[in-house]
Amino acid sequence: MSKRNSQTAKTAARERLRLERERQAKRAKVKRQVVVAGAVVAVLAAAGGIGYAVVQANKPSHWEAIKDEKVVAPANTTGKDGTTVVIGKASAKKTLKVYEDPRCPICAQFEQTVGSTLDKDVEDGKFKVQFVGGTFLDGDSLGKGQIGSRGEGSKSAMAALGAALNVSDQAFLEYKTALYSKKFHPDESTDKFKDADYLIKVAQTVPDLKDNAAFQKAVKNGTYDAWALAMSKSFDTNKDGVTGTPSFVMDGKKLSADSSGNPPMTVEQFTTAIDAALKG
Repeated sequence: MSKRNSQTAKTAARERLRLERERQAKRAKVKRQVVVAGAVVAVLAAAGGIGYAVVQANKPSHWEAIKDEKVVAPANTTGKDGTTVVIGKASAKKTLKVYEDPRCPICAQFEQTVGSTLDKDVEDGKFKVQFVGGTFLDGDSLGKGQIGSRGEGSKSAMAALGAALNVSDQAFLEYKTALYSKKFHPDESTDKFKDADYLIKVAQTVPDLKDNAAFQKAVKNGTYDAWALAMSKSFDTNKDGVTGTPSFVMDGKKLSADSSGNPPMTVEQFTTAIDAALKG
């Protein structure tokens, strides 16, 4: 091979090497750009996720959001926001106030033991009954009307009771009995009453509510949710000095089973306390 040909071959080899290095450099540059872009996207995604989480965390709960909404009062109610619920014969001269919380286990015990006796007394015209419902077992602060964070069942069940009351007094009483029954009343530590489907399942045992489309729609749509909060507020601001459930008041005086002020929890205790209050 001549020197000239040899030189030409070397020059061509160097040119090929240079071009290959340039291609490798370009590939490396592109790879770095892809990595950086991916990192930026990841950071932005993380930031967006954090931002979304923060927004969701600061978003008011359903109950907090509706506390200033206009109240839709159920039928068969009177008073401010329909929070006066009185059931019984017009001829009955006295009214027994019954303070209860839907999730209250002691209320459930009372209803299972004495509830039928109370209902019969009302039916017989012995007295009227005024229902005052609280929701403090959800975590609401008694007397302050603040929305708590330990559950929603008391408020949801209260709203469902409003939907039952809108159907009839009888539907309300029978639904309340069903909610407090051994079969359906949940343990205090659980929050089954927050589930609309569960509340509707319980209502299927009440003749006037069974397959009642209007009732079910009201429960699912939260028609009486604001009313439930208004009712709870009336409990919190009661003038009878009631701070717990169940409590029973007639003529401004609490009914008690003993000198300690415990509520009557048996039929005998209840009948004795009622008879004394009716004579007072």
